[in-house]
Amino acid sequence: MRHQIVALLGLEPEKLIRTFGTVGLFLIIFAESGLFFGFFLPGDSLLFAAGLFSARGDLPNIAIIAIGCTIAAIAGDQVGYMSGRRFGPSLFKREDSRFFKQKHLHKAEEFFERYGNKAIVLARFVPVVRTFCPIVAGASNMEYRRFATYNVIGGVTWAAGFTLSGWFLGQRFPGLIDRIEIVTLVIVVFSMLPVAWEVLRHRRESKREREPVAADELG
Repeated sequence: MRHQIVALLGLEPEKLIRTFGTVGLFLIIFAESGLFFGFFLPGDSLLFAAGLFSARGDLPNIAIIAIGCTIAAIAGDQVGYMSGRRFGPSLFKREDSRFFKQKHLHKAEEFFERYGNKAIVLARFVPVVRTFCPIVAGASNMEYRRFATYNVIGGVTWAAGFTLSGWFLGQRFPGLIDRIEIVTLVIVVFSMLPVAWEVLRHRRESKREREPVAADELG
């Protein structure tokens, strides 16, 4: 659904970069990271496309792109956290609108409750959840120093990771940018791998915890 909205609004990564340039790229990453109305923006694919465009010379040096996007991502989460601290209770009572859905907020809340502090990092790789997770963290009164630490780790891993990946592959395969639609689909799958790994690890740990209990009951 989110990618359908992106397509309908004409917010494909390539069009966004060509239309708004470097400053617009940073502002979009900022909005998608922590402003509740930015959930429909294409974060992962936009970062990757920015790396591709930098490799081709259509955007500034990759260092500027990677650092700028990282700062924007961290700052966006920071604003989301502060918004959650300030307006958290009222947000959970807010009625649905065109750019705000309670289901997105509750989905992020469930994600945060399941993974705890690590959710700040993992949520970076989950569309929609990454927009609302810092808001939930603020509303839950997560310790600021702990949030800031995980925010920086997540921001660097996500923003720098995707832009540098796009730049590296753009250097190796110059024609990749002409297949941006296929690349976007691959990115969506790839972005879910950290969460999939965490889910599998969590299930293994739960299974190990249940085994001694089962053994005691049999004994």
